Amino acid sequence: MSATSVGRVSREKHGHIMLIGLDRTAKRNAFDLDMLEDLVRALGEYERDDNMRCALVFAHGEHFTAGLDLGNVGDTFRQGWRVPSGAIDPWGTFGGPRLTKPLMVAAQGYCFTIGIELMLAADINLCASNTRFAQMEVQRGVFPFAGATLRLHQIAGWGNAMRWLLTGDEFDAHEAYRLGLVQEVMASEDLLPRAIWMAERVAAQAPLGVRAVLASARQTLDEGEMAAADSLPATAQRLLGTEDAAEGLRAMLERRDGHFKGR
Repeated sequence: MSATSVGRVSREKHGHIMLIGLDRTAKRNAFDLDMLEDLVRALGEYERDDNMRCALVFAHGEHFTAGLDLGNVGDTFRQGWRVPSGAIDPWGTFGGPRLTKPLMVAAQGYCFTIGIELMLAADINLCASNTRFAQMEVQRGVFPFAGATLRLHQIAGWGNAMRWLLTGDEFDAHEAYRLGLVQEVMASEDLLPRAIWMAERVAAQAPLGVRAVLASARQTLDEGEMAAADSLPATAQRLLGTEDAAEGLRAMLERRDGHFKGR
């Protein structure tokens, strides 16, 4: 296990998972430009590290994030912010490459605006029972521009999404679960241990297979079901010829867990 901190986001490598911690606690982890750019750079580091198989974004302190610090980032966004070179755009709205590996989020306390949109762009989300959500941009004279208008209605249905996007009202963890924004709700003290356990479960699976699952599911969203279906045979043929597929068969016959190498 190793831990580093660059700017406003901590990094910790824990086996095959990368723990990425939002760390601007004095401002309730509100995203200023430094923290925003530090997060996308950390995700770039994760994407390039073949030993890392799942990333978990969590927050230091009591709150996941109070959202964008508009006083700090407003001028930059008015001019059109784009992710730095070598970084990953987890939202897919700021001109950078997307992740090809799994992303999880564990939220507690405040989870506002861009924090919700990060969860909407992630693959698995957990939250503490004390989490408070709000997509409050319409109360500030703007609108959600990091993906909420693209994704919330896909998971929650049109009316459920518009209930919260058009009012900016707060909602609680149980409503987030009902909407499908989070997959599990738990006590605050259980959040990070449970999230790490789940990330380790993802990281224990065959990395090439995991990436193929994500790529196929995302292709369905981006290009439609028929295009994704046309890609299935070639992807299956490629994976069936890998060392991991052979190990998976051996593990099944020997009634044990597979030990995968990503090749």
